[in-house]
Amino acid sequence: MAFLDDRYLLSGDTAVGLYEGVQALPIIDAHNHADVRALAEDRHFSDIWEAEAATDHYVWECLRKRGVPERLLTGAADNRDKWQALAEAFPDLVGNPTYEWVHLDLKRRFGIEATIDRDSAAAIWERTRAALAEPGMSQQALIRAMGVEAMCSTDDPVDSLEHHQRLQSSPLAGVVRPTFRPDRAMAIFKPDWRDYVGRLEQRVNGRFEHVRDLVAALQVTHDYFAENRCVASDHGVEVPYGYQVSEADADAAFCKARRAQALSPAECVGFMSYILNEVAEMDAAKGWVFQLHMGAVRDVRERLRQDLGPDTGGDVSDHATELLRPLNPLLNRFDDRLQIVLYHLNPIHTGTLAQLTRAYGAKVNLGVAWWLNDSWIGMKRQLEYIGSVDALMNLAGMVSDSRKVMSYGSRHEMFRRTLADVVGAMVDRGQMPLRLAERLVTHLCYERPKTLFGLV
Repeated sequence: MAFLDDRYLLSGDTAVGLYEGVQALPIIDAHNHADVRALAEDRHFSDIWEAEAATDHYVWECLRKRGVPERLLTGAADNRDKWQALAEAFPDLVGNPTYEWVHLDLKRRFGIEATIDRDSAAAIWERTRAALAEPGMSQQALIRAMGVEAMCSTDDPVDSLEHHQRLQSSPLAGVVRPTFRPDRAMAIFKPDWRDYVGRLEQRVNGRFEHVRDLVAALQVTHDYFAENRCVASDHGVEVPYGYQVSEADADAAFCKARRAQALSPAECVGFMSYILNEVAEMDAAKGWVFQLHMGAVRDVRERLRQDLGPDTGGDVSDHATELLRPLNPLLNRFDDRLQIVLYHLNPIHTGTLAQLTRAYGAKVNLGVAWWLNDSWIGMKRQLEYIGSVDALMNLAGMVSDSRKVMSYGSRHEMFRRTLADVVGAMVDRGQMPLRLAERLVTHLCYERPKTLFGLV
């Protein structure tokens, strides 16, 4: 088997056949971090560094591990110099999915078969720079070329969504939707929470005296997102605090924080639980999907946070993060009346969450292994376990979770190949008939996310 050949990640003829049946299906990407303004303006990438590495924390972290200095990653160095540094270090990244994703992008989007190294760097730079200037390589054109039928960006309640509105008059009309992500309104423990609440007040032209005023503002923005074709909320939390808390207790915490008084951990947890439940009520009323991305421990490397700011590659997961006890009260409150998708970062949580989704029936389901868990091995192990405990048909489907347009196709390709390989092996072991395997992979690659999220 050659590098990234037709049998890439496919260990048998059955897997090959299953993948061939789904490889050309349109992409439904229900969660990503698209730069919607860049899409609306239909920008071109200036060079391969900008397209592949300027916003990709996976690339930064891998190159840091190989000793590439920060000035050649996030610093002011010329992009060509950054690309050369990447190319010189890239052969050392074999075995990491980032090596595969970037090469898949080169192969699928540019027709480049060469591997990235010191000797090929200049030729790849020149060839891709010329290609990226062509009309067919604008960001909107790339979305269409990759077969993206529907995609959901990640948007703050204070966002005007003007760029989403602009896209409705573009060739991507009907393709890109916003997602309601109120993390900053809920994060009462953060130093900038009071400033953010002020921004939300300005957004709704109001003044928040009590927690009910904050909830009312979130409802206004939630309604506005619905008017702009939103179908889901998303919540990035370390611990999914879903305890049932009275309005009076949440209000007491809210008022103390507004006066810049210190809150106890219990008060913070109570407030966050209350807001999470209130947004879930809004979602249930509209028939939206409620997504929980759980377990990210942010900014553990202090030097990165100080020098570069938050969310620049210093995030990890913790096997000890508690998910079941804080989440279960919310699941019980919304039992059978809210579509919930749970994404987990640490593979050690797969067992607990697969068992939990099994206990709650059809409306509580797992998303594909997330972030540092979304590699071939992470997805493979998750799929194998879900198939033995829960129903694979209920998996929510693949999401790219990506900040770069170029990777939507490669991320989904890796998932489809991994899925075909896992299911194909089950067929070869006599665990399922081929006709149902074909139905399963088609369902998970296309029909399931489209139907679940209402992306029609």
